[in-house]
Amino acid sequence: IYKAIIISLNNMLQTLKNQILKLQRYQRHLEATRLYNPKVNCTRIWYGNTYGGFYVHPNVLSQTSVVYSFGIGEDVSFDLEMIRQHQCQVIGFDPTPKSIKWVDQQQLPSHFIFKTYGIGVISGEQKFHLPKNPDYVSGSALSHNNVSVDDVITVEVKCIKDIMAELGHNYIDVLKMDIEGSEYDVIASILNSKIEIGQILIEFHNRFFEDGFSRTKKAIKLLRSSGF
Repeated sequence: IYKAIIISLNNMLQTLKNQILKLQRYQRHLEATRLYNPKVNCTRIWYGNTYGGFYVHPNVLSQTSVVYSFGIGEDVSFDLEMIRQHQCQVIGFDPTPKSIKWVDQQQLPSHFIFKTYGIGVISGEQKFHLPKNPDYVSGSALSHNNVSVDDVITVEVKCIKDIMAELGHNYIDVLKMDIEGSEYDVIASILNSKIEIGQILIEFHNRFFEDGFSRTKKAIKLLRSSGF
């Protein structure tokens, strides 16, 4: 009898947990709907393939536009489409050894320039976690679920002001970031730098962190408060 009661209680607890999880997921869905609801109506076109592409507002871009593309991996479909559509200069950045090797093996147009360092809050050397799965390319300056705790190298990163000074730019038309979780710290750093930027395209990696959704909400709120 006691065993039957315990089993019944366990089943009830599990059912209750499942219901709570469903409610939490629904609450997140409602919050996400409000969070990602467009605040500005403008033309947006997908540039690149399904994996590596981003939405872009194309009407304000031209041959003189400057595009910074942080996080190349092994996919330049976005970058090549920017060049194809606008004949503009695209500077790609990625300190990942596997990415550097891959880019070096590609036949890329002269409009694409590649830098073997990443973006950071401050300029200098930074520890960089390589992916747990050796078949993957994306590492990260942060320790999260997809990267190794032990397989760590040192890479060079530079803050946005130092990068722009090095490249001779005072305005960025498009800044794209796919930087594996570092975007949360970097966004605040960029906005504090008071850099003039036309468009910021971001892949948020909230899935890497237990509080990832809260981080993304905070980041988007910060971007909106800065006029984006």
